[in-house]
Amino acid sequence: MTFKLRVGLLVSGLLVISLAVPPSMRAQQIARPADIQKELVNATETRMKNREKVTELFSSKSAEKALKGAGMDPGQVKTAVAMLSDAELAQLAARSDKLHEDFAAGKISNRDLLIIIAAIAVLILIIVAV
Repeated sequence: MTFKLRVGLLVSGLLVISLAVPPSMRAQQIARPADIQKELVNATETRMKNREKVTELFSSKSAEKALKGAGMDPGQVKTAVAMLSDAELAQLAARSDKLHEDFAAGKISNRDLLIIIAAIAVLILIIVAV
């Protein structure tokens, strides 16, 4: 086999291989470890903030009293919060923020707030049980 033939076969083989790989795979970049770590830290911080917001909802004395009155253990509810997925936590944290805003604006009463807190606690326990 001559040198030109070998080079021609090599180039042809590389061309076939490069065309066989989908363009989406050719365009992909490999993530750097520093970028991955940064994303993990951001996700962890977001989860912690959301968890704090939801847990804070059940931390007041009146909220604990409302939970006990509804037959729920406040400690069990707080433990269940830790078992929620990131998406569930984010959704409940957003609802918690809205609930605080509505209460501060006088849109809901203290009694309504406690009923909503008990309902959210039931929802959390159901999500975790399933």
